[in-house]
Order: sequence, then C-alpha cells, then structure tokens
Amino acid sequence: MTVRVLLADDQALLRGTFKMLFDSTEGMETVGEASDGREAVELAKERHPDVILMDIRMPELDGLAATRMISEDEDLAGVKVLILTTFEDDEYVAEALRAGASGFLGKGASPGELLDAVRTVAEGEALLSPRATRALITRFLAQPEPCTAAVHERLECLTPRERDVMRLVALGLSNDEIAERLFVSPLTAKTHVNRAMAKLGARDRAQLVVIAYQCGLVSAAQEPVTPSRTP
Repeated sequence: MTVRVLLADDQALLRGTFKMLFDSTEGMETVGEASDGREAVELAKERHPDVILMDIRMPELDGLAATRMISEDEDLAGVKVLILTTFEDDEYVAEALRAGASGFLGKGASPGELLDAVRTVAEGEALLSPRATRALITRFLAQPEPCTAAVHERLECLTPRERDVMRLVALGLSNDEIAERLFVSPLTAKTHVNRAMAKLGARDRAQLVVIAYQCGLVSAAQEPVTPSRTP
C-alpha cells in the first residue's frame, strides 16, 4: 500500500524538500501541498490523505486549529495528523494531542526518522514519540484537563487487562514491548489496544494516551506498571 501524504507548511522550500523525500521513497507519495491551515483543511476534504504533515505556525489558520477541524470532521476519520514542532514550540505539544494529532516530531529529525514517523502514524500502531520528545508529552500532560463523567463511565467498561495495556500505551510502549511485558503475542496486545480504543471512542493511540493522563490512569512520573493477572 502507498502512504498518501499531504504537506502543510508555509515555507515553500521546506515543502519542496519534503515532497522530494516522499516522492522518491517507495510506498509513499505526496498528494498535495498547503501553505496555511485553511488550505490544509480544504485539501484534506478533497484528497483524503493518509497522513498530513502539519506545521504549527501558519497564516490564516494555524496548525492546531486546522488539526482540530480535521479531527472533528467525521468524513475525515481516517486522516492522521503528524505535527511538526521545535523545542521552542514544545508548549504546544499537549494542545496538539488534545486537538486530535496522532503524534509529533521535531523539525531536527533526520529524513529516516521522518519517514518512519509517517509510516508509524499511517499504521496507527504507536504514538510517535522519540525519546527526547516523549518526556515532553508526559510533562505537559501531567496537568491534564479534567476527565469528563462520560469518559469515566466508559473507563469502567474496560477489563483489568485493557487498563493495563492502556497504561503501557500511555507510557510509550509499542505493541511488541507491551506483548513482551504481558507475555502475550503482539497480535493479542494489539487486540487489547483496539478494544480499549473502541470502548473509549478514541480515534487512535494518541487520543488513548491523552485520555489516560486526563483520567489519572497514569501520571508523568510513573514507570511501567506491573500488569494484573486478569485476562
């Protein structure tokens, strides 16, 4: 399958560089370029990309507002947003995740890291968080917005094992790492993750992480939990 990427950045030179990278990589193609957030939303509706590489600071409509509009549009449910950020912009990380972004990446990432990031987000397998930026996610989500009563109610529907898996997802573990910790197969781990997302109405793993922090299921200082034995 080919991963279809939409580029949203107000710098034409940067878009051109990304386009050359994606179009020269097997299994990827650029399906559009947007110079501001409003154009990104319009092109998303028109071309339904798999992943939007979204800058935060853009004219007309910034990347956070554009991400929120895209994530709230039911017709764009399959579109994933990968936010580009810098360490100077790290205060936007939590807001980007709450807006519906599937992950974020620093602009200093290597071409290989960027390609891996887009593939990861397209597959919905894991919240993209290189070690240097994973700490930022936990730090900014350490003071979360209150969890709604409706979400708390849905949390009660999770099995003990699904709660364990959700905690491990929130702490940044991949399906393979979760499987190793729980002594199950990666497919079983993925099944538990998908069931937790379905029960909580989470569109992807990034939103599952946000819910976990909002509801106090995991804290920023917490290390991976010892899972319960209940299946």
